[in-house]
Amino acid sequence: MAITHKLDIRQGQHLVMTPQLQQAIKLLQLTNLELAEFVEGQLQENPFLEIDERASLPERGEGAKQEPKQQDDQRHESERELTLKDGGEKADPAAVIDTDYENIDPGATKTETQSEAPEGGQSDWASVTTRKSNDYGDYDPNANLTKEISLHEHLTAQLQLSVSSDMQRLIGVYLIDQVDDGGYLRVDELDVAQRLGCDVAEIEEVIVVMQSFDPVGICARSLQECLRLQLKEKNRLDPAIDLFLDHLDLLAKADLAGLKKATRLSVEDIEDIVAEIRSLNPKPGHAFGHEAVQLAIPDVYVRNSDDGGWKVELNTETLPAVLANQRYFAKLTKTCKLDEEKSYLSEQMSNANWLVKSLDQRARTILKVGSEIVRQQDAFFVHGVRHLRPLNLKTVADAIEMHESTVSRVTSNKYISTPRGLFEMKYFFTSAIPATTGSINHSAESVRDRIKEMIDLEDPRAVLSDDKIVVNLRAENVDIARRTVAKYREALNIPSSVQRRRLKQRAI
Repeated sequence: MAITHKLDIRQGQHLVMTPQLQQAIKLLQLTNLELAEFVEGQLQENPFLEIDERASLPERGEGAKQEPKQQDDQRHESERELTLKDGGEKADPAAVIDTDYENIDPGATKTETQSEAPEGGQSDWASVTTRKSNDYGDYDPNANLTKEISLHEHLTAQLQLSVSSDMQRLIGVYLIDQVDDGGYLRVDELDVAQRLGCDVAEIEEVIVVMQSFDPVGICARSLQECLRLQLKEKNRLDPAIDLFLDHLDLLAKADLAGLKKATRLSVEDIEDIVAEIRSLNPKPGHAFGHEAVQLAIPDVYVRNSDDGGWKVELNTETLPAVLANQRYFAKLTKTCKLDEEKSYLSEQMSNANWLVKSLDQRARTILKVGSEIVRQQDAFFVHGVRHLRPLNLKTVADAIEMHESTVSRVTSNKYISTPRGLFEMKYFFTSAIPATTGSINHSAESVRDRIKEMIDLEDPRAVLSDDKIVVNLRAENVDIARRTVAKYREALNIPSSVQRRRLKQRAI
């Protein structure tokens, strides 16, 4: 077969994402703080973008609509609020506008996504997080230095390895957010339990786990508890020191006589204990890097509705209000004579219009996803963490007729403020275990809790085997395999039935 050169024409179909569409998708991933920073940069670069001073944003508890005005003779209303009635029905669904990124091909190749880029490079706002390669004016050599790990990151990494259930992980994440720079956990357990809809004992259980984290003394609720944790680690927490710590306030007052009377210790013993205490670290959290405090600002608010359901609305304070100045564009276009100048102005105007549309689409998408999460997890908002139902990205994507990748981007680093506290959207997604009959599945978290409860209540003379647990769960309409029960039991650090039988018989 001879090898020859020839021209060949082929017809085919493939999805192409323009540079502007790529950036519209990237806008979904930005937090509200990152978005504000990005829009501020675009306002400085694009002559036709300006802050919409006329846009009157409704108060969060008032009107349901906001009208971003793009130009004097063009307006389109953007729904900013949904109300979910009992049973999760949408009472006032947002109008669906034309979209360019609700259904995309996540497998598109790099060549395909760049095939329609304009000659000479991408548009001026085609890069959200990077600057042009030849721009070194603001180069900061310190930006490339190794980032010092923060206390929050250090505790979060240990939490992932120390707990197995989704409920404990959710409680742990909430508690880590309450740890101050010194490493102290400043919370009221009863208040946390009410917010998360769980028992105080469950909060205490997670706190005990967190107090085993490095550095020693972390997550203490008082100075005395912090010192006790460190002394216990050194095996130095004897009754005398324990009693001394109960009267630590007298040491702060330099009341030696009061200490002697309260502890019944000699001066020499008190001096030894004081020296021991001074060797400890009263603020273990200071050993880690400190970051500028960044508040988690909610993107969506969930409030009780007058009809007994839930009112879901956007946090309008975080939505950039910008418009494209059509009049200024028309004025400049009339004075331009060169084609290059007209091309530049047209490109900037196109970018401005696209950004305004993308911001509005981003807000609508976040609202739709947040509303569907609230509808799916209604039991959580009513009863608490134990009632989180199985939920995945596909379920939400199918319900709102969007692509899974879009839902994934929207739920990353987006927060919902609820009567039970502030949560990241991704926290509401849990794995599922099928039921033996019917269509209602069980969350993996609830099944693990049920297994633990069965074992805690088992008769020492009739210890439950994994097979027996499977039988009991199936009687409760939970379709689960024996190997899954064994996996959950091991994740909960529960010994096998043989080991438990020996331990409980010894206790008897």
